[in-house]
Amino acid sequence: MENKLSSVAKSFAPSPIQELSHLAQKCNAINLAEGFPDFPAPSHIKSAAISAIHSDFNQYRHVPGICDLLANIMKQIHGLDVNPLTDIAICCGQSEAFAAAAFAIIDKGDEVVLFDPCYETYEGCIKMAGGVPVYVALDPPQWTLDPNKFINSFTGRTKAVVLNSPHNPTGKVFTKDELEIIAGECRTRNCLAITDEVYEHITFNSEKHISLASFPGMQERTIITSSLSKTFSVTGWRVGWAIAPAFIASAIRNIHTKLTDSAPAPFQEAALTALGSPPEYFESLRSDYESRRDYIVNLLTRVGFKIQFKPQGALFLFAELPENCKLSDVDYVKMLIQKAGVVAVPGCGFFHTHLSREKFSLGGYSYQERYIRFAFCKSDQTLASAAKRLGELIDATGCLNLQ
Repeated sequence: MENKLSSVAKSFAPSPIQELSHLAQKCNAINLAEGFPDFPAPSHIKSAAISAIHSDFNQYRHVPGICDLLANIMKQIHGLDVNPLTDIAICCGQSEAFAAAAFAIIDKGDEVVLFDPCYETYEGCIKMAGGVPVYVALDPPQWTLDPNKFINSFTGRTKAVVLNSPHNPTGKVFTKDELEIIAGECRTRNCLAITDEVYEHITFNSEKHISLASFPGMQERTIITSSLSKTFSVTGWRVGWAIAPAFIASAIRNIHTKLTDSAPAPFQEAALTALGSPPEYFESLRSDYESRRDYIVNLLTRVGFKIQFKPQGALFLFAELPENCKLSDVDYVKMLIQKAGVVAVPGCGFFHTHLSREKFSLGGYSYQERYIRFAFCKSDQTLASAAKRLGELIDATGCLNLQ
């Protein structure tokens, strides 16, 4: 009966991460793999959701006040004029907003440019829409954009560019010069852009998030997707949005209605409180995550990982394996679970290009098999427990080279 599956469904294979998740549960490993917090969401936002449930906001619901708040935020932060009545679609998280955006603009055979490494959901949505992902490799270890690689990725079939900044998995914040190159090529080629800006409020040091839509000529060709999830530590609430030119936003709303009808009603009500949070909330968010970033950078450096790029934003550290390690990323994570009781994500799941034919002398692996993603959106207790377990392993073995 497997021949009854669609060709798209057949192309989606289980990830090695799933196997590692089972192993991690069996070993009671500390979870530094998944990108969601293990500490409480802000109390004022939870109170707003509880109040909405008690007020019986439990049916299909569309809360227009969210769009008004988002329009004001876009004006204040990016200088963009957004019509809250026509230019915004509220969806079930950024994931649905991205999927609906892909379904709204991509036809069979359209090519979509993405930057590699990248979050795996993008490829699935593009393929389900009938599109063809085209990957442009960012250059390690600083994950810089090579303008020639980017420009040469375009063909007559290119429909859109996908940009995630701050970036998962590397923590890169694309520079203004890089954004200028992306915007310029989109204008020259008359292409659209879909941005994933879920980490927009999580940047470190002097880095600031700049939306691609804020560049000249880009608002009319950019679909911004984002959500409450990362900014307010509510990844399970599933309230997100797409901000786009009115004709695209209308198409996204129509697709959203066909797929899920509405985002969860009580959490939409809570979004009104979340999006109205004072500036001090966002400053505290950045400061807290910057401290966690520094903690995990120092921890992993001490135990032998190569940290050549310190995250500029987002919630992840993309660490290179110890220089003398002969294992692949997948095998290393497996041993990390079994011997240290700590789980992270093998970097190979984020890579789609295999441009590097240079093999490392140790183990014969390309750079795409030499990185591991650690999530630092965890409580101080969780991070300290991970440090303790890694320290105990080093005390017992003399190193963290697990082969």
